[in-house]
Amino acid sequence: MVTMPPVIFPSEEFLAEVAALRGGERVVTCYACGTCSGSCPTVMAMDYGPGHVLHMIQLGLEDEVLRSGGIWLCTACYLCTSRCPREVKITETMLGLRSLALARGLPVPENLVALRDTVTAHHNISGDDNDMRLIWSQNVDEVLAAVGQRRQAETLFFVGCVSSFYPMTFGIPQALVQIMVAAGVEFTTLGGDEWCCGYPLLSAGMEADAVALMEHNVALVKALGAKRLVATCPSCYHTWKHLYPLFDSGPIDFEILHASEFLAGLLEEGLLKLRGLDETVTYHDPCDLGRKSGIYDAPRYVIESIPSLTFVEMNAHGPDAMCCGGGGDVQIADESVTAAVAARRVRQAHKTGARTLLSACQQCKRTLAVAARQQKVRMRALDVTELLWRAVQV
Repeated sequence: MVTMPPVIFPSEEFLAEVAALRGGERVVTCYACGTCSGSCPTVMAMDYGPGHVLHMIQLGLEDEVLRSGGIWLCTACYLCTSRCPREVKITETMLGLRSLALARGLPVPENLVALRDTVTAHHNISGDDNDMRLIWSQNVDEVLAAVGQRRQAETLFFVGCVSSFYPMTFGIPQALVQIMVAAGVEFTTLGGDEWCCGYPLLSAGMEADAVALMEHNVALVKALGAKRLVATCPSCYHTWKHLYPLFDSGPIDFEILHASEFLAGLLEEGLLKLRGLDETVTYHDPCDLGRKSGIYDAPRYVIESIPSLTFVEMNAHGPDAMCCGGGGDVQIADESVTAAVAARRVRQAHKTGARTLLSACQQCKRTLAVAARQQKVRMRALDVTELLWRAVQV
């Protein structure tokens, strides 16, 4: 006779603390099937994988779990949660453990403390002068002219920290702006008044420090009277769409779109004329856009709208797509873990025979581009927005 493992219940004290610190989410029962640990892209680097965490809490070893470096190596990719047959919200639990570690004054990676201080002081993750948020627009005369001086417009482009300050990704906002100009879309940006959306701090368990960022951004967008907010960053999109309402940032009475949804709409309306691109591409689903926000079709619609393009899916795609390793602040906590995960994903992409690895996330583009170079894989990483701009006839 097969003996089933016991159903375990985290302590009520732990549940209450996590519920309070993670917007009311509660951990539910787990029967230790191991699916979460088997799915986790960083489990090889953890002291205790997600499959062990609840067991240790049940045994009264909460402090040991909280002191474990493993809780800072969760990429928050949501693969464990999406595959769990009991719908245990293990990702929220791992992030809740970070919140508890901070609340109890336990050791936290120094780089994450530095991140909090940087975002609090400069309102961005890079530590640059926040007034430089439009520096990406200065590389292309047409983009600079289009961005111009901030004005009222129905469409607000929320650029995000990565595309604002990291040159490897400047091509993404440049492409979106030029596409909007070609389609006759009037838009505006927040320029130096845009603050970090707060997602890096939320991922680090620093919810209290993110609230001021949220309140600032929501108030500013409402004051402008924008009808829609478009973000090329899936983390910004996910935060605005799904997390802001959890933290009492005020009602969101404007539409929130990821750039892939916005671009798909422009194509459906016939506002863009495209030329053919004779090349083979594959696509990496960003975790924050796919599993966490349910957007799989829009980026693929954009890709498949380009004439003469050959699109090949990786074996692991859609809900089963592997994380690039760049989420959950893991790169800040331990860059080597991110590099190992990204290397695996690049090898998966290389097996398709494609020479272009697409994503719809600036952080994924950075992470995968670096991995391809380190692994000496001849693939270039591009955002779907950048690819579409190459195909737009102007």
